[in-house]
Amino acid sequence: MDSKILLITPPFTQLNTPYPATAYLKGFLNTQNIDSFQCDLGIETILRVFSKQGLSKVFERIEQNKPQLSMNAARIVALKNQYINTIDEVISFLQNKKTNLAHLICNDEFLPEASRFEQVEDTETLFGIMGISDKARYLSTLYLEDISDLIVETLDSDFGFSRYAEYIGLSANTFDVIYEKTQQPLSFIDEVLIQLLEEKINTYFPDLVGVSIPFPGNLLGALRCGQFIKQKYPKIKIVFGGGFMNTELRSLSEKRIFEFTDFITLDDGEAPINQLIAYLNKKINSSELVRTFLIEDGELVYRNFSEKKNYKQNEVGTPDYSDFQLKDFLSVIEIANPMHRLWNDGRWNKLTFAHGCYWAQCNFCDTSLDYIKRYDPNSAVILCDRVEQIIAQTGENGFHFVDEAAPPSLMRAFALEVIRRNLTLVWWTNVRFERNFTADLCILLKQSGCIAVSGGLEVASDRILKNINKGVDIDQVAKVTENFTAAGIMVHAYLMYGFPTQTLQETIDSLEIVRQLFSAGIVQSAYWHKFTMTAHSPIGLNPEAFGVSALKTQVSSFANNDIPHDDPTGCKHDLYAEGLRKALFNYMHGLGFDFELSDWFDLSVPKTKMSPTRIERALAAQNTEIDKNKRFVWIGNQPSFREYSKTKKGKKVEMLEILIQNKKEDILVNINLRYGSFVRQLLEKCSISNTHFAQYSEVELLFETQGLGVAYAYKFKKIPVLFWFCSFNFVNSSIQVANQI
Repeated sequence: MDSKILLITPPFTQLNTPYPATAYLKGFLNTQNIDSFQCDLGIETILRVFSKQGLSKVFERIEQNKPQLSMNAARIVALKNQYINTIDEVISFLQNKKTNLAHLICNDEFLPEASRFEQVEDTETLFGIMGISDKARYLSTLYLEDISDLIVETLDSDFGFSRYAEYIGLSANTFDVIYEKTQQPLSFIDEVLIQLLEEKINTYFPDLVGVSIPFPGNLLGALRCGQFIKQKYPKIKIVFGGGFMNTELRSLSEKRIFEFTDFITLDDGEAPINQLIAYLNKKINSSELVRTFLIEDGELVYRNFSEKKNYKQNEVGTPDYSDFQLKDFLSVIEIANPMHRLWNDGRWNKLTFAHGCYWAQCNFCDTSLDYIKRYDPNSAVILCDRVEQIIAQTGENGFHFVDEAAPPSLMRAFALEVIRRNLTLVWWTNVRFERNFTADLCILLKQSGCIAVSGGLEVASDRILKNINKGVDIDQVAKVTENFTAAGIMVHAYLMYGFPTQTLQETIDSLEIVRQLFSAGIVQSAYWHKFTMTAHSPIGLNPEAFGVSALKTQVSSFANNDIPHDDPTGCKHDLYAEGLRKALFNYMHGLGFDFELSDWFDLSVPKTKMSPTRIERALAAQNTEIDKNKRFVWIGNQPSFREYSKTKKGKKVEMLEILIQNKKEDILVNINLRYGSFVRQLLEKCSISNTHFAQYSEVELLFETQGLGVAYAYKFKKIPVLFWFCSFNFVNSSIQVANQI
């Protein structure tokens, strides 16, 4: 009997776009001809609560409970009619269904305001006179956060728009705390969640429910879902999977979690769920399950049939976004950080250039786990095929490639294929700031629709970067971020503090580098993260090699990932975290570059030892070396050519007129026919419509066969041959082209 699968994402991940795990699995199940359905219970719970009917119930429940209210909560309750009568309009605006409401929302008389509005920044400076839609989105976000504050204070202290009881998941080295939570009566938010879940079950009648748990903030919601299904629909089987399981529960021995689920799978879900379905249909026995925990004869066992291989990226199918309420997600604005704005505003289809990380050597990263260590790239053709299918399904052409670090070579091939197919895309991804991101490659990526990249600068110290084994140095990061910025691609940097043996001096010097990067305008967004030692990283597996020692703690029967450690040479970085945050906030707003670094801290800090011109000098350094392994590509429109003659000093000279038309202007170049013939042939060889792009040696040979030796090369140097994104400089029989890739 064929199984019907319901895939759910429990509360809460994002408001603006569905988390992609179930879409990936549904796409794979399509290739196996297995019926599946999916839903994001997070956004559906939010929409059920943040509605006229939902808010009415919120206020009714508060009145029934009669809690002691803070002044802020009392104000919101007093304005309940204003909130109830505006909520549907605000939600419709944030769903881009009633965009003209921006004018009304920006009117001071429309939205009720509580404490969140006391934090309103200078919206005229931030949005300008014409940015009324963004301003309205920002004000609407504050409005929702006011209501959220009320819910947290009065009905559910665990509520949060992008997390639910996250503190429990983060501290889940013991199952006791969260288990006790599940034994308590349902909260108001739980009640809404369970009502929605029951509606889904009675719509799809699944045999198996798959629950994706990507983050700690999804754990409680997942357990509540499993608990309800076990109690009311005991015949339905349940499987838990997702990022939280993959990193936290690899050494699981806690049986009580199986009161909420029947199976727990690790790593990529395709092979485990395919085998699990076969097992439930009695086609295989439990020994053939893949990376799966289950209870057998009262004992917790782990089955991993080694002969069953992972599916390759070209076999997993196209992510399927059907069933999601795509038009109902909310675009909110967190304006303090430009990259956070991308995460929260607009709906992004999620795809992956490659499984795993092509570098996979950073010492703080989970390089021993499958999701990092197993590198399996897609092909550019398959990626573009999937892009076209997803656009056709969702009507959205925005893509977030969620790689650990997207490989430059595949990004290049993808960009060329996008341009070749004339696809209109807007996309962004995560990268390493490595030297292969040349100015030319960044221009190419921009032309294919890339608008932003995020990458790890981590600790901006060459010593620490070497200890991390990041494979980059500060000067290289500066040049690469300049290349992205010059191409018009926004750069977000992940920053780290508290890496083992990192001194306070290195932290201050790192902050100085960050100041210089922002002052130079080559990084536009950043965020500080505190270093955490994880069990599956090189440093977690061998802390002594990095100058620290893991503190002895009892191995948990439940979650085991974060490792407390002692760093005898490092400083107490928690004392300086607020100063780092404050400095970065100002730098992102273009402020405070002339402040002393010590001004950001309440404690005494040393003066930086970093040269104030370190980044400036790195950017000024010129690399004149030509990479003869590069190929040449012309990404502009095909020029038109006209031969004609002219008389110069009584002599007839054969000429070539080259007309290049781009979106902005017409470029007309008149050139000696002898030179022009070379240019014409070069452009033909370099056309993006070709499947083979001209190599350096081919172009050099073409140059020489035209009889254009050193003397002619010198003449070429004087001719302003300006092409769209392509300028040619012929010097000493060598060629430099702005669009080497």
